[in-house]
Amino acid sequence: MSAERPADAVDAILEQWRRERPDLDVSPMGTIGRVKRCAALLQRKLDETFAAFGLSGWEFDVLATLRRSGTPYCLAPTVLFSALMVTSGTMTHRLQRLEGSGLVRRVPNPEDARSMLVQLTPAGLELIDRAVEAHVENEHRILAALKPSERAALDARLIKLLGALESSGE
Repeated sequence: MSAERPADAVDAILEQWRRERPDLDVSPMGTIGRVKRCAALLQRKLDETFAAFGLSGWEFDVLATLRRSGTPYCLAPTVLFSALMVTSGTMTHRLQRLEGSGLVRRVPNPEDARSMLVQLTPAGLELIDRAVEAHVENEHRILAALKPSERAALDARLIKLLGALESSGE
């Protein structure tokens, strides 16, 4: 640990491993542990904003995916479950819940009479527009501790890590 910063929860874990297994280089545990801890804490802060609109994280994700698709805010269920990285069964259940809440509706696919599309309702559009504004404000607050140059450097390194993980099939 560096003398220039206070210890964090991950430092304690690393110290225990160094004591118990001095033969191992546990330094990657620090990086990955901090990324995981940041992800968990970030998710908690994001979920608080979604909850203020009566939404869960997955509901926000579905509505936001439809909203960013552009007018008429309509996608095939297969496009949705691929974009959200969930199974078709999970997507079916989620769409039923959102449809029951009046936030989405199923409409005939004009290009394929055998299939349906999922579309935001006016209520769903109004809700996601308000929620996404609050979400972006929340993200600005979360990242306010970092200078713009620090955010850019962090983003560049995360892009590199994500690319490596995606290209390795992980």
